[in-house]
Amino acid sequence: MNSNDPILYSFRRCPYAMRARLAIKNSNVKVELREVVLRKKPQQLLNISAKATVPVLQLPDGTVIDESIDIMYWALACNDADNWIQKEESETISQLIQCNDGKFKHYLDCYKYADRYPEHDALFYRQQGELFLAELETRLIKKNFLCGDIVSLADMAIFPFIRQFAHVDLDWFKSSQYTKLNQWLFNQLESPLFVAIMNKYPAWHIEHEITIF
Repeated sequence: MNSNDPILYSFRRCPYAMRARLAIKNSNVKVELREVVLRKKPQQLLNISAKATVPVLQLPDGTVIDESIDIMYWALACNDADNWIQKEESETISQLIQCNDGKFKHYLDCYKYADRYPEHDALFYRQQGELFLAELETRLIKKNFLCGDIVSLADMAIFPFIRQFAHVDLDWFKSSQYTKLNQWLFNQLESPLFVAIMNKYPAWHIEHEITIF
C-alpha cells in the first residue's frame, strides 16, 4: 500500500458505507478498501474506532473519520467536480439528510425488522416512513433531483436508504404512488457510479492482497 492512501473500512450492503463509497469514487480519490464481515470485525478497525461501525476512514496522518456523511464531505473537499455540495442549496441539503438519518432511518429499521418492534405492525412503520417518501416525491415532481436539476449531495446521501426501504417490499414500492421517486431510484441504481461501487470483494484479512478502490 502507498503510505499516502487512506484506508476505508466498508461493508458492501450497508447504506452508510454505500454513500461514503459513492463520494470517494466520484471524487477519484484512491483509498485502500477493506471489506468487513460485521459479525467478525477486524481488530484493526476496533483499534481505531470505538463505534466499530462502517464506514470508517483512516487518513495517512492517523486521523479517523467514522461518520459516513463526514467521509462524503472529506472526499468532496478533495474533488467535487460535479458540484454535489451546491453551496447555494446547503441548508436544504443538510435538512434533507438530517431527516433521512433521523426519523426516516428509525422507521426504516422498524419497517424492515418489524418483528423486533412489536409495538406496531410493519404497515404502521411503512406509513410513517412514507411521510418522507412523499416529501421526496413532491420535490421530484418539480425537479429532476432533490435539490434542483443536477445531482447533489442530498441525492447521493439519501438514495441508498430509499433503496433499502424499497426492497423491504419491492412489489409494493414499484406499484406505489411514488412514481417520480421510483424513476429517480431506478436511475441511480442503473448509473455507472453505483455499479462501480457495488463490486464484490472478499472479506479483508491482513495477509490479503491490497484492494485499491
